[in-house]
Amino acid sequence: MIQVEGLSKYYGEHAAVRDLSFSIGKGEVIGFLGLNGAGKTTTLKILGCVLLPTSGRVVIDGFDVVKDPHEVRQRIGFLPDTPPLYDEMTVGEYLAFVAQLRGVQAKEAKAHVAEAEEKTGLREVDGVLISTLSHGYRQRVGVAQALVHRPAFLILDEPTSGLDPAQIRGMRELIRGLKGSHTVLVSSHILPEISETCDRLLIVHGGQLVAQGAEEELARKMGGGSIEVEIRGDKARALEALQAIGPVSVTHEEGGVVGLRVEASLELRPRVAQVLVGAGLELLRLDRGAERLESIFLRLTQSGGIVSREVAS
Repeated sequence: MIQVEGLSKYYGEHAAVRDLSFSIGKGEVIGFLGLNGAGKTTTLKILGCVLLPTSGRVVIDGFDVVKDPHEVRQRIGFLPDTPPLYDEMTVGEYLAFVAQLRGVQAKEAKAHVAEAEEKTGLREVDGVLISTLSHGYRQRVGVAQALVHRPAFLILDEPTSGLDPAQIRGMRELIRGLKGSHTVLVSSHILPEISETCDRLLIVHGGQLVAQGAEEELARKMGGGSIEVEIRGDKARALEALQAIGPVSVTHEEGGVVGLRVEASLELRPRVAQVLVGAGLELLRLDRGAERLESIFLRLTQSGGIVSREVAS
């Protein structure tokens, strides 16, 4: 669906993006990560035909963003960090207006609007003025306007910005529901949401791609990763059993339940379960380490973006 080759964008002498290359398959949900100033927004704007690249090539669904921008715009939906909303319109009026701008036939616009509202949970506020909506609903309207023309490729820039925990959960479920029917690129600073919703990650630093791949794959390539367990039983026996797999530490202990973290790849989860049960311990929970993506991200971006070629490729 997306092919980016040698993409660069300069502002005078400053390179916002330098020699960036990656590809995205049809139906994938991809997380796009980087610190502020890493080049994420510039890249998204080039993909969205808002900015022209200085050099390089970007092809979306077979069309070049420089040579065929009109064809590309028909195939993408773009939610910028600040949704382009008109407060004086109702939700339904606004989405119908956007559908018209996007070239949807008048006889099909009603069905398009209904579908976008259904996907984003906006049916109940169809007749409500946008100016009266909460921030969470405004974000949903922003996603709906990006969806209303049924694009093949969806760009979401900070879709959970400013949302409360309940709204974040709703947005997470919304993005998950788009998987398969749309190709989605999500940029966000909320790492747990990226971890929960995305198939693969693209991590940029200083305008360059420093890593790409599934979260588990990156942890394995970098020699990192952890497994968290909760057991009921003798703590000393659990520590002894897990030390044979990797460095282990106690994360919490309460009411006879002990939480432990093993520094090991996720591929060793079956082995962890086996040794704990074999030691006569009651295994209550086994999961990936909650801080794994944060650890990967910080290692890649706080080290000046210096990583092995294997991780970047």
